[in-house]
Amino acid sequence: MISDTTRRSSKGEIEDLIRARYSLIWVTSPEETRVEESLKKLCVEREMRLEVWSITEGFKTIANGTGQRDVKDPMKALDHVLRGEGRALYVLRDFHPFLKEPAVVRRLRDAATELRKTKKSLIILSPLSKFPPELEKSISSIVDWDLPNRQEVEAAARKLLPNAPPATQQLVESDPTYMENVVEAALGLTLVEAENVFAKAMVRTHTFDLETILEEKKQIIRKSGLLEYYEHREEFSDVGGMDILKDWLVKRRNAFSSRARDFGLPLPKGILLIGVPGTGKSLTAKAVGALWQMPLLRLDVGKVFAGLVGSSEENIRTVIKTAEAVAPAILWIDELEKGFSGTGSSGQTDGGTTSRVFGSFITWLQEKTTPVFVIATANNVHQLPPELLRKGRFDEIFFCDLPDREDRRQIIDIHIRKKRRDPSQFDLEKLMEATVDYSGAEIAQAVVAALYDAFDTGNDLSSEGLLNTLREIVPLAITMREQIDSMREWARTRARLASSRRQQAKAPGGGWMARYGASKGGLGDKAGENTPDDGERKLEL
Repeated sequence: MISDTTRRSSKGEIEDLIRARYSLIWVTSPEETRVEESLKKLCVEREMRLEVWSITEGFKTIANGTGQRDVKDPMKALDHVLRGEGRALYVLRDFHPFLKEPAVVRRLRDAATELRKTKKSLIILSPLSKFPPELEKSISSIVDWDLPNRQEVEAAARKLLPNAPPATQQLVESDPTYMENVVEAALGLTLVEAENVFAKAMVRTHTFDLETILEEKKQIIRKSGLLEYYEHREEFSDVGGMDILKDWLVKRRNAFSSRARDFGLPLPKGILLIGVPGTGKSLTAKAVGALWQMPLLRLDVGKVFAGLVGSSEENIRTVIKTAEAVAPAILWIDELEKGFSGTGSSGQTDGGTTSRVFGSFITWLQEKTTPVFVIATANNVHQLPPELLRKGRFDEIFFCDLPDREDRRQIIDIHIRKKRRDPSQFDLEKLMEATVDYSGAEIAQAVVAALYDAFDTGNDLSSEGLLNTLREIVPLAITMREQIDSMREWARTRARLASSRRQQAKAPGGGWMARYGASKGGLGDKAGENTPDDGERKLEL
């Protein structure tokens, strides 16, 4: 079976198939009117008759002829196609429900064979790509009809401009990037959806409001049931430290625009964030949606494997199709290693389902040409399948380590401000000394715990209260010391550091290990190393 290719437009693909005498073609699209309009132009150019059938109207001739035939029975419709004369293209709308009947399937297989001897082709136009296995070899090609391109979306928006206020019209004409941003936001919608959301935005805000357009995409995501639309609640300024990673993401903020394509830039594929739990990997993924003003879709891999046997493969295809339908978008996969931990599955375990689903995912990751940026996070790098780490799957692999001194200052500042307190009223130096070996998540939780204590005692949040709370927390860096050392060793030559500063591992008199007398040699310490002048031991990565 031959699949559609992205190198040709859908109309061009159909033309090639007709010229090659393909007898039975399956076109997948929810946009009947738009598809039939393109097929009508094609038939006019090639001097072919175009007849369209539906269960409610029978056959209608819409190109190179006129007339209507009241043939509504599926079997009689196929007979009509076979009896037709001359060069013709026949379109059967929503024919897939009738393929549950063995007689219809048999007749369609016979028709596919007989049509090869004629100058006629038959297209089944359906929003689904589901057909019985008996037809797999009879259907010559499956064409997933293209969604509206930039020109079509912009034309739909400009139709409404005469009804817009003068200020909006002037903005569109004076700022070329404004309309480009509107079109970019609406890409992935059908033409009817784009026309509807532009009209709604104009009624609601008297302009092409981007939030209204993104809301429309949100509804599409909800319908899939497999993806979660994540609201932009985090800002990029909420991420402390990780200056290299943040700079990398800022530079790619406009990389999805047509201006970037004209400049010769390829579409960014995605990043893999690995490292110590609680260092801000998931927070970064959430904040990128707000920075780039794109829909953020969260994939729960567990939902992909739920359901009946054989549905997992269909589910991952649905996920990919939905993400591409709302593109440009960000696809966030949290704790990737847990979702695909069974990639070594076999017939003795799950019938190889996990392996097949994972194979489909990484193939799409490698070959995708749509503007879907993938952000995957992982805590245990040793559980990741090696196929996922090869070059070409992701643009970059970043290692997120525990925050150093300056990063901790930023994180403490951010979380104190989020609790509506003034950081200048706190002893940040003491707090930085006390939080050596702490992750960003642990610092955030310490602020929350200290706030509870202060509320219970009738006091306000203070440095002393925070210090008391910090003394009670055993950081993950202590309980997972060996695993963290192993991850750092792995990242030394295989990943890029998310922060430009070297990781500072402990501070005599301030760090947790120093306070509680932990044995020497943890967190990357090497016997015989000298302690740096600033009081914190620096890890060589």
